[in-house]
Amino acid sequence: MITAVDLRAGMTFIQDGKLIKVLDASHHKPGKGNTVMRMKLRDVRTGATYDTTFRPDEKFEKAHIDTKTVQYLYTMDDTGFFMDLESYDQYEIPVETIEDEMKFILENMELSIQFYGSEVIGVQLPSTVILRVAETQPSIKGATVTGSGKPAIMETGLVVNVPDFIEAGELLEVNTSEGTYQKRAGK
Repeated sequence: MITAVDLRAGMTFIQDGKLIKVLDASHHKPGKGNTVMRMKLRDVRTGATYDTTFRPDEKFEKAHIDTKTVQYLYTMDDTGFFMDLESYDQYEIPVETIEDEMKFILENMELSIQFYGSEVIGVQLPSTVILRVAETQPSIKGATVTGSGKPAIMETGLVVNVPDFIEAGELLEVNTSEGTYQKRAGK
């Protein structure tokens, strides 16, 4: 069992028979009354997200999540296909359940998929990925790193705010948890 005050972003627990993933958790102390935990949660099976509050001492059953290293193969008919690199088993995941993660995934990329028992429940991305800039405004002569930046569309469709000197075709390192530009990764 785990208490609400110990829940952190990324953790998964069971509530009323549903598998719930914590997207965001914070303490909140109203002017009057007791402290509550504000949570943004996602039902892992349906993909529905919602905001709620818990008393800090409420207890939940922690879900045991296993991971396997896989390679992303392709998407067909709203289903992503992944292959286990050791056993060559293939796993199918509906794209709608991993829609946010798909913006960071390229064909043949190695990543981890998450299991609850034998049920495939999601994808675990690396902390950063290398993506190519597909489209952006032309670079500005004399632009510096401290400029306000400009939007760039990456090869996966992800839109990232980048410095003014970045050009189309460049490889960039992108943070997957925040969807932000980190640095250049080459051409």
